[in-house]
Amino acid sequence: MPEPQDVPIRDESIRLGQFLKLANLIESGADAKAVIADGLVIVNGEEEVRRGRQLHEGDVVEIGGISVRVSR
Repeated sequence: MPEPQDVPIRDESIRLGQFLKLANLIESGADAKAVIADGLVIVNGEEEVRRGRQLHEGDVVEIGGISVRVSR
């Protein structure tokens, strides 16, 4: 699998649903809720079902074969 693309955030952390939108992996908050509830989002190698999960620098999010990493 290719190296994850870095997606910078402004603050120390960001919620998973917000990060998916920031990284252009989904269109809207409703899309985030759906893909997370369906178990399609992987955070640091494990399925994540909490839209409010706090992500920090270095966390890797995968969806649909695309990997992105939280950066500052």
